[in-house]
Amino acid sequence: MLAVTSSDDLAPAAAIARTIGRRVRASRTELGWTLDQLAARSGVSRRMLVNVEQGVTNPSIATLLRLSDALGIGLPALVDTADDGADPVVIHRDGDTAPMWTSAAGGSAVMVAGTVPPDVSELWDWRLGPGDTHRSEAHRAGTRELMHVLTGTLVLVVGGSEHRLRPGDSASFDGAVAHSYANPSSSRPARFSLAVYEPSVSREQP
Repeated sequence: MLAVTSSDDLAPAAAIARTIGRRVRASRTELGWTLDQLAARSGVSRRMLVNVEQGVTNPSIATLLRLSDALGIGLPALVDTADDGADPVVIHRDGDTAPMWTSAAGGSAVMVAGTVPPDVSELWDWRLGPGDTHRSEAHRAGTRELMHVLTGTLVLVVGGSEHRLRPGDSASFDGAVAHSYANPSSSRPARFSLAVYEPSVSREQP
């Protein structure tokens, strides 16, 4: 979820929710789709879509990925609150971007940078608290993920294949297969950087 842990976090999280809602509605309208058509295309319920477009809910990463895939706009274009424009350099200062996932154990996932369609790239800063696990649905065909473990130990599962990674280890894998990241330690946090590449998607009518 887009985390709201204190009153200081409320304004950034609310701004993100409003931005997401505005962009989902604008993209759906541009494509000429009804809420029911977007629901069918994305697998997100109509009730959730209404809440998202009104900016009154903080959707999960899975929901955001389903919507960005269905609309063909890419996750960065959906959630980035930086000013839209032609500036060739977009700066996000440390702490300016709210996490898109948090856990009770102290884990978090922040998309620190991203590009706009047609081909989309995302750069993430992931932290997993002791015992944390994050499971991801299969992404769009052609998606690739690359990770680099910075601290702690990470267990990467892709399909039925499990891999244990330590600081300095890296991996690249097919993001179109269900996968998960886990911290097997009961006492130490883990941190890794993650890059995601998503190819362009055709905007055919549903």
